[in-house]
Amino acid sequence: MGRQGPTAIGRDAEDHVAALLLASGWTILGRNVRCGRHELDIVGVDPGPPACLAVVEVRWRASRSHGLPEETVGRRKTRALREGLGRLLGDGRLPDGTSLPRLAVRLDLVAVEPGPGGRVAVRHHRGALG
Repeated sequence: MGRQGPTAIGRDAEDHVAALLLASGWTILGRNVRCGRHELDIVGVDPGPPACLAVVEVRWRASRSHGLPEETVGRRKTRALREGLGRLLGDGRLPDGTSLPRLAVRLDLVAVEPGPGGRVAVRHHRGALG
């Protein structure tokens, strides 16, 4: 992940995860989707089976000195994600006007951290947030 600074590194992590999802057959409908005062990192369609509409929260940690990336999602963030998803579903479309597919819905968490040999370790927890 090449850029510097926390915001740039977070964006690099989201770019990496989006590329992995696309390579796995996902359709990415939106990135950094604003739903009222909430933001959803990635909104996409997991081809399944079964296919579903998934909102993906990406969490990056440069080291485990303060815990795992998964441990950074608390009740407040989970509530914000659910509220953002509720608003998105209520609108039935993305802010750019793209209609949402009528599919089951899932909230995922993807943890990203440095792995062995300079690689990036990615753990995808399907349905972990709802």
